[in-house]
Amino acid sequence: MLKVKKIGFFIGPLLFLLFHFFGGNLLFTTLGIASWMVTWWVTEVVSISVTALLPLVLFPIFGVLDFAKVASSYGHKIIFLFMGGFIIALAMEKWKLHKRIALGIIGKTGNSATGILLGFMLATAGISMWISNTATAVMMLPIAVSVNEIITRANGSNPLIKKFSLALFLGIAYAANIGGIATIIGTPPNAVLASVLSDQLDIELGFAQFMMVGVPTAIIMLIVTYRVLGYGLRKQIEFVDIQPIIREEKAKLGKLGKEETIVLIVFICTALLWIFRNPINHLLGLSLLNDYIISMTGGLAMFIIPSSFKEGKHILIWEDMKKLPWGILILFGGGLALAGAMEHSGIIAAISSWIENLNYTHLGIYLLILIAISLFLTEVMSNVALTTIFIPVVLGISSGLSANAIHFAIPAALAASFAFMLPVSTPPNAIVFSSGYITIGQMVRKGVILNVIGVLLLWLVGSYLLPFVY
Repeated sequence: MLKVKKIGFFIGPLLFLLFHFFGGNLLFTTLGIASWMVTWWVTEVVSISVTALLPLVLFPIFGVLDFAKVASSYGHKIIFLFMGGFIIALAMEKWKLHKRIALGIIGKTGNSATGILLGFMLATAGISMWISNTATAVMMLPIAVSVNEIITRANGSNPLIKKFSLALFLGIAYAANIGGIATIIGTPPNAVLASVLSDQLDIELGFAQFMMVGVPTAIIMLIVTYRVLGYGLRKQIEFVDIQPIIREEKAKLGKLGKEETIVLIVFICTALLWIFRNPINHLLGLSLLNDYIISMTGGLAMFIIPSSFKEGKHILIWEDMKKLPWGILILFGGGLALAGAMEHSGIIAAISSWIENLNYTHLGIYLLILIAISLFLTEVMSNVALTTIFIPVVLGISSGLSANAIHFAIPAALAASFAFMLPVSTPPNAIVFSSGYITIGQMVRKGVILNVIGVLLLWLVGSYLLPFVY
């Protein structure tokens, strides 16, 4: 890995110089900077968030965009949508509400191999709809390790135990990825999609309307993944009762405290406002609420609402913000700056023209190609970086084909979260792989199957569900 980083360190700037000096125009200069950023994103020479800051320096120096225009991308409204969501997630983590929810779900799914697997996947996917899929995977992993160790000690001679362990840990990673697609705030690629549609086509993806697509897609893919991972575990394994473990963990949490109750109320109110904002605006006769205001209101409430007015204590204090994933917010900004530069320089129009000239007669073929490109490219690079670069291209292609942009863009964005083959594909994959319970070969074998199924499912979503919703 170190050797790859060293090579990438030089390849990135070299590609930029080649494009810039031999291309000789704005399009090739932008393409060179994009190649530099993609190379460093793929090889992770430095943090992907640091790479995302390159546009602030390179675009103004080489005349692609002025500094004010580039800087505005880092303060885009979609960044505040995610910031509010991240703050709510911080409060849930600080007061362990997310763990209580997870234990509650797992405790109701029985002691069979498939029951335990289903419980972990439902808990992971459900939480990942609302907070970072990375944070969800981090939280679920130690619970799974505890359960797996006890089951292994009690049933170590059973040949199905290793298969169960593999299914359990892969199930956490995959469910975290899948759950994130259900809402706009569930995974960063969805937020990138919303911001690009807003900027380039003035289309606002409503929170509730998006869930009409995201939730059924996530449910279907979760069921398919559960069946693929649980195949061969149908034969009952005489597991020891895991309920004592669940009760022990719940006992450590104690009763629902005042702080947890406040966090839960704020979380529910925020979710309900996201879902019902359009009826509320219609009732009031005002365009008062939008997803960004709702998100930041929920986040601010965690700092403003006192947990103890007499003692001057609040749910969150500013020091808690050290744990906020600021790097992801910077990554959004850099990605949006790059997307804007690609649009401005004509790269998107050129790529779109090339794909349009493939002369296929059926729009469904183009949709299938774009979904497959998005899904398999995200196996080797950040899904945020990919959607930032690729979604504007998809919009350009859909425009050239006179197709509905949303019908093409949403499946392509969701595909970026359906990367199941490699540890580098998504943070949940990497987190679970780092536990040592999974080999790359095992992840690839299961992941290939799910990737192919994911492509077909998203093609069906784009062809039949999206025309119904949008």
